[in-house]
Amino acid sequence: MNSISEIDWKVKSKAVDSLLENRNKLILVPLDSGLEAEVTKVCLEESCFVLKVWNRSSKPNVEQQFKLLKTLYDKGLPVSQPYGWGLDKDANSVLLMSFNGVAVKKINQSKLTSLAKILSSFHEFPLNCFEDTFLKKNDFINYFYPEIEEHEDIHLLIKRLVDISHMKQDKLIHGDYNLGNILEIERRYTIIDWTNGQLGDPRYDIAWSIVLIRIYVSERYGDVYRSAFLSEYTKEEIELFEAKACLRWILLNRITDLPKGKETIARVKSILKNNVHLNEKLI
Repeated sequence: MNSISEIDWKVKSKAVDSLLENRNKLILVPLDSGLEAEVTKVCLEESCFVLKVWNRSSKPNVEQQFKLLKTLYDKGLPVSQPYGWGLDKDANSVLLMSFNGVAVKKINQSKLTSLAKILSSFHEFPLNCFEDTFLKKNDFINYFYPEIEEHEDIHLLIKRLVDISHMKQDKLIHGDYNLGNILEIERRYTIIDWTNGQLGDPRYDIAWSIVLIRIYVSERYGDVYRSAFLSEYTKEEIELFEAKACLRWILLNRITDLPKGKETIARVKSILKNNVHLNEKLI
């Protein structure tokens, strides 16, 4: 990991200044990192932070992410507090945030209901709270389905599903709401990794999170979680967007070979079999 002092801070708070002044006293602990960035826990006495460095192929707009986090945090939503952003000596984007616990491991019906309410609170967040127009609206297929042109079976189907779903990209969405991006400490939750935060359709955001619970936790808990959204959307709407979400998982698995347990593929096949928009030949 690059030294704190080697970062060219574009925006920094007093917390960053304190870390710089006490750089020789810092305790650095590598954390589990995803495919996009290197993540390190940085501690100074009783205070701990998270330093995220995008030193791999992904090059997101971290200034935008910093502004998004600051706006949400200042309005009381459960996100990490951002302390600064900048560039390391290799021009990789860097973001310093609060440390907010570890990823959710154990779930139950009550917890799933709470997590569903949190996701809905982001979707309901008033867009006029954001300064300027830094929150972007992306082309849905191009953004969420990389290399789609090379997979004709998925490409033809996703285009048809988008055409019939009347998508509305007019709300804040997280873009990758899953248990790995939900931290828990002393019964408080914090939603992290806003790399994919953008203007989008909440139904897709919800569907992606449902599909991941069905695939990686259990179909029963997926059904419990889905039921928390049925007061907002119809079963038919959610099923249509779940089809899109499942297609994304299948595409990403073809490209990157996603993590899988012994029941993962069987659960994916179950979604394909039971969703009216899909078929088992896709996997």
